[in-house]
Formats: sequence, C-alpha cells, structure tokens
Amino acid sequence: MPRFASKLLLIAALALAVVAAACGGGSGSGSPAPTAMESPAPTAQPGGETLTTAELVERLRPSVVHVLTEAATIDVFGQVVPAAGVGTGIVIDEQGHIVTNNHVVTVDGVKPVEKVTITLSDGRKFEARIVGRDQPTDLAVLQIDAENLVPARLGDSSELQVGDEVVAIGNALDLPGGPTVTKGVVSAKGRFIQEDPFMISDAIQTDAAINPGNSGGPLVNDQGEVIGITTAVIRGDVEGVGFAISIDTAKPIVAELIREGRVERGFLGITFLDVTPSLAQDFDLPVEAGVGIRAVEDGSPADRAGLQPDDIIVRLAGRAIRSNADLIKALTENRGGETVEVEFYRGDRLMRAEVVLGESPG
Repeated sequence: MPRFASKLLLIAALALAVVAAACGGGSGSGSPAPTAMESPAPTAQPGGETLTTAELVERLRPSVVHVLTEAATIDVFGQVVPAAGVGTGIVIDEQGHIVTNNHVVTVDGVKPVEKVTITLSDGRKFEARIVGRDQPTDLAVLQIDAENLVPARLGDSSELQVGDEVVAIGNALDLPGGPTVTKGVVSAKGRFIQEDPFMISDAIQTDAAINPGNSGGPLVNDQGEVIGITTAVIRGDVEGVGFAISIDTAKPIVAELIREGRVERGFLGITFLDVTPSLAQDFDLPVEAGVGIRAVEDGSPADRAGLQPDDIIVRLAGRAIRSNADLIKALTENRGGETVEVEFYRGDRLMRAEVVLGESPG
C-alpha cells in the first residue's frame, strides 16, 4: 500500500491556523463542589419552545459574566509590567462555578494570572478562584462566593444540525454597556482543532462573529440553551469562521475539573489525522475510517509499543476508533499507567499491540 503520511502532513500544513480569540489570567485551586455539569443536562423548554433572539438574550444575560484578569509580565527590559485581560464566563450552577477558556485565565496558556474579577450582569463584583484548568481543550472553571446566581440552561450539542441558527454572547472588544450579541448559523459540526496547544474534538464551526473578549462565552441555540463555548477564531484573510467547544465535549471535562482540579488522560505520543473516504480511495487504504498516524514521538508509549507512521488505528481499549474525536475520548477514559490494546492496520494487515499509556503532558 502506498505511504500516505506525506499526504497527511501536506493536509495539516495547508490547514488554517487556529488562534485564541482573547487573552487573560487567575490562580489557585480548591476543593470539589457539586455542580449541575455532573447531572443530566436540563431538559429543553416545554414543547421545544423557540425564542426570539431578544428573548433568549434576556434569558441568558444573568448567566453571562465579565471576566477581568490581572497578571504581571516581564517586558523587553526585564521590568515587571502589569497586564490585564478580558473574557467571558458562564454561570453553570448555584455553587458559583463559572466556565470560561483556559487562555482567558492564564498567561500564554500556561501560567495562571494573579487575580480574576467577575462582574455579574447586575453589577456585583467578586474575586474568583481558579478551580481547575485544561489546556488541550482550552477550558477552565472558576468559582465565586455569591448568592442569587442564575445558572445557564445547558443543551445537547449532538442535536445540532448544520444550518441551525445560533447566537454568541460575550464581551467582545470589552466595549462598555455589557455583553454584545452576534447571530449566525452552525456552519459545520465535528471539527477537530489540533493546533498546539489545542486538541479540541467535535468543535462547532459558526459564522456568528467572534472577537477578542468573546472567549469563554456561550453559543446558544434558539431555545436559549448553551450548546457551545466560544474559544477561537481563524485569523488572517478568512472571515466568518469561528469555533466553539461543543457542550457535550465540555460537560465531562468541566465535571472532572471541579472534582479533581485537572483532567487526567492517557498519552500515546503521536500526531494524527482522520482517515476519510477520499484518503482511503486515493491511497487504496483498507478502511474508510480511523486515525492515521502522521508521526511518532521518540521514546513515547506508541514508539515503545512499535507503532509507526502510516499505521491506522481502528480500536483502542475496546472502543472503535473512527475519528480523532473517538481517539481523544478513549484516551480521556484511560489514564496514564494503564495497559490498553490497540488495533491498527499496517498496510492491509490488521495488527494488535499492547501500549502502556503515559501521563498526558497537557
């Protein structure tokens, strides 16, 4: 079978760069607390009630918060310079948990900022602590000690269809007067963002305008339910393309951040790309779905198990792997130190190997 790693690398090189839409910062960790994210998602409005844009904005406004961060950075002269960032957050329960983006509450996505101030829609201000952060999915959870909070209603992003109308709410450009609202449609589903350090599966693509300051804000369906968390835009000459983490992807990540303060996931040490029917046809591959290995990191668990570039992973730990999203879910369910069986094609031959997963560096 012809090698196709070069094809995968070419596709990856041609992919548009995805960059964070806003910056910011906060610090600290705390004990877990119960959260609505650990319970089944709230049901839809009675009878599937469709709201006007004005109605759903009015319903969501109390749940959308302004996130102001403060951090100390070093300038080119080695001097400490204060820096501030702005983002958006979503109240998800009455215990004061707020979901936002990791890049909003960190410096360069890694170091937490010194201070996070939350401003509610009624004008009340609170200093927040960072409960947990997950760099690969660009998610973070904050918590404030406040009463009379209005949690957002969380939807089911699996029910979205391409073409459905959606609304993005956030503090775009930190303009005065409260959050701004943009409207568009679901342009595509199931996007995979693999742009260091992001590794976001099942992302929602939308043409609703998303600008700096929107990061961490809700993407809402016409029933007033949060079905995504806006996280990135494509910069450059491309317009009308924004992304949101699907709420179905966010729920288990957020729940684990609240319980543990971090997300543990298994690590293979590979870069990869979806096998598609067109790739399968072009290169006479044995399967039309799976995850093709582009490269294997030296000394990684995959390397020690004998996996090679061009191998196509079709099963891991008993889970069928048909896409990048499936692989990420399997690695999230299986932790570092666990031994799992991997099924993969090498040429036309179906092979199996046992891999001792490593600890995810992210």
